[in-house]
Amino acid sequence: MALLDRIKDQIRATGPLSVPQYMEICLHDPQDGYYATRPALGEAGDFITAPLASQMFGEIIGVWLIESWRRLGRPARFRLVEMGPGDGTLMLDIQRTVRQDPAFLAGQDLWLVETSIPLKKVQAERLGRGPQWATSLAGVPTGVPLLLVANELLDCLPARQFIRTQTGWSERGVGLDKAENLIFGLMAALPTRIFPHAPVGAVVEVSAAQENLARDLARRIIMDGGAALLIDYGRAEPGFGDTLQALSKHKKVSPLAEPGQADLTIHADFPAFIQAASAEGLPSHPILTQGKFLTAMGIIERAQALAAARPDRFDVLERQLSRLISPQDMGDLFKVICLAQPGLIPPAFETP
Repeated sequence: MALLDRIKDQIRATGPLSVPQYMEICLHDPQDGYYATRPALGEAGDFITAPLASQMFGEIIGVWLIESWRRLGRPARFRLVEMGPGDGTLMLDIQRTVRQDPAFLAGQDLWLVETSIPLKKVQAERLGRGPQWATSLAGVPTGVPLLLVANELLDCLPARQFIRTQTGWSERGVGLDKAENLIFGLMAALPTRIFPHAPVGAVVEVSAAQENLARDLARRIIMDGGAALLIDYGRAEPGFGDTLQALSKHKKVSPLAEPGQADLTIHADFPAFIQAASAEGLPSHPILTQGKFLTAMGIIERAQALAAARPDRFDVLERQLSRLISPQDMGDLFKVICLAQPGLIPPAFETP
């Protein structure tokens, strides 16, 4: 039975689905979920990420990891972890970069956190025997400092959506109309007084999954030491807005159109993420735009060096650089945050 039909059957049997329930089914259903069966990355796929836009992105992340490791005191053993590693391109570029420091390379215990079987196969083909895999952070061994990277992971973690109505707040859900088509609607009203002055129609998104990850990372860093770098598109300040979207072949489509056939995402809530980590005892660091972070870490100089070595690629490198740091492209929409052990000032996050 097709995923759409199974979703309809579930709604008929138990009632409307919350947005997180719907996202979880569409993305991770073992038979037909997007990430379980057909994640399509790159120009020929459904979406493109920064590592696929340019090797410079992964190289700069590699530089950040080396410098963070040095500021940690160059531990002889540490866990290098990537969560949501996609097709392995980012880690491949990172590994090429960290070879410049043999002690870093010798000390790393490389782990990839991946739930998608198809993507895990692609990662293994690209990275060889170097990494080990886990399906969650909990599956990565403890006991040594952690250096973790996650690019476009938070947007895959679902959020509940609450809509302000004339009489208060109600949760948005997915149900069926009279013609048996999937439709967004309102579930039970909420006995809450949050945002009492919000206009009718305002949408608030709350992601328990994103906040739980922040807590898990914070507890791990407090226990073992280290730092985590997370890059994603999202908001730097609390606010309203419906950010649920579906992407298929680089175009936005209806999230209800073809369950399991498109990637569903929701913006990262960076203030809530940082607040959840701070509540566990980690100091907070500023939220940077991707453009500011990459520039601070030397991407312009890296582009100039590559152009000097390959003048025939100047135009290509210029376009790639613009895509990564320009406010009109990824530069402002994407944000970068860091969770770091108390006392560690991570590279690029130094207070001016």
